[in-house]
Amino acid sequence: MKNAILLFILLVFGTVASAQHGKVFESLEFKSNLVHYPVEYSIYLPPDYYTSERSYPVLYLLHGYSDDETGWIQFGEANRISDEGIANGDFPPCIIVMPDGKVSWYINSADGNDPWEDMFIQEFIPFIEKEYRIRSKKEFRAIAGLSMGGNGSLLLAMRNPDLFTSCVAMSAGTFTDEESIANDQYDAYFKNIYGAKPKNDVSEHWKANSPLHLLDSVDIKKLKSIRWYIDCGDDDFLYKGNSALHVKMRNLEIPHQYRVRNGGHEWSYWRTGLFDGLKFIADDFHR
Repeated sequence: MKNAILLFILLVFGTVASAQHGKVFESLEFKSNLVHYPVEYSIYLPPDYYTSERSYPVLYLLHGYSDDETGWIQFGEANRISDEGIANGDFPPCIIVMPDGKVSWYINSADGNDPWEDMFIQEFIPFIEKEYRIRSKKEFRAIAGLSMGGNGSLLLAMRNPDLFTSCVAMSAGTFTDEESIANDQYDAYFKNIYGAKPKNDVSEHWKANSPLHLLDSVDIKKLKSIRWYIDCGDDDFLYKGNSALHVKMRNLEIPHQYRVRNGGHEWSYWRTGLFDGLKFIADDFHR
């Protein structure tokens, strides 16, 4: 009898404990008509997704260079951080979508062979927000990322300001023009996407997809309709572009949060950054 009671208690508490964890699906596939490859993505569904009928806000969370759609779960522990934050009331339940951006820099390639941004905006977001119970309005849609994904979150929000209510960029791979021109590794990292490097200036394709240049070309009122959060470690090699972004946004009087914490270009930095970023995003999602 005692064993039966103990088993019952374990089953009850095990069920309660498991109910507090969100569900993760990794490496699902979306078939695009715009790009020639299946687009893989991972998704985090909050703990009450399967026990409620409600719709949820959504965060599109972008990975860094050479990573894929599994990085934010495998190394960033996005599911654990989300579970704990939801349980503690730090932020409301939210769906997190993590697409595979390959090494696209989240833009349309200069040669037109890989229109990743068009796919993401025109096909992927509508697919996700039809497939899952998502509140499909700007006020319930955010974007964030690290490194290449931090730069991607900035430029996608700037180029599509009517879609996103907030943007969190961690250790953004945002480079000044001077850095780009002087970069000996330009061909290795950028040529296939941005095109060949001009000798004395950056290309028009670079300017069209650089957050620093987009600050000049996008309607300032639309930029101010987005809440911005920029976070880069004091030991991060990407400090110049992030600092320049902060200075330019200050000069343009675009409200934003700018954080410089102790750390470098590493997962230990981004895990803590994600928690703070989710709290920042929650100010829009939480009513």
